[in-house]
Amino acid sequence: MKLDRRKPSGREKDERSVKVLQQLREKLYSEHVSTARRAAFNLSWMQEDGLDILKEALFSRAPRSTKAAATYGLRKMQGRMKKMALDLLRQGLEGSNRNTQVVCQHALAVLNEKGDEKSRSDRAARVGRVKIREIPKRGGRRRGIYRKARRRISSAR
Repeated sequence: MKLDRRKPSGREKDERSVKVLQQLREKLYSEHVSTARRAAFNLSWMQEDGLDILKEALFSRAPRSTKAAATYGLRKMQGRMKKMALDLLRQGLEGSNRNTQVVCQHALAVLNEKGDEKSRSDRAARVGRVKIREIPKRGGRRRGIYRKARRRISSAR
């Protein structure tokens, strides 16, 4: 897919950061899913600029793999961008593109499962249902064999 040149937002500090964002944007639209996911994860750490690029990928006419990578990046957003990323995922459910709807629905389902999993483990830890198992002593039967052999040797002397 041929990408148009991205207009800098003005938040970039120098030319180097513009180049890094451009490279990550190109990798996000890669045919290789692992490359696209890695780029999306790196963009998730870039606050507003990363959010803008991920939003553009999610709502563009990009292939489904690119949209899936963008939702992965939105799920991994941290700090003050997390709430905005969740809002974008909810907006994707209401969009007109079917691929965007499906990918956003899946991302929100994964986020909800994570929350359920954490609450279950917290409850189990509080209740104390974790069983502590006994660790068997090392060398159990073999220790007896060596004692008998030592007795034989000492009695033979």
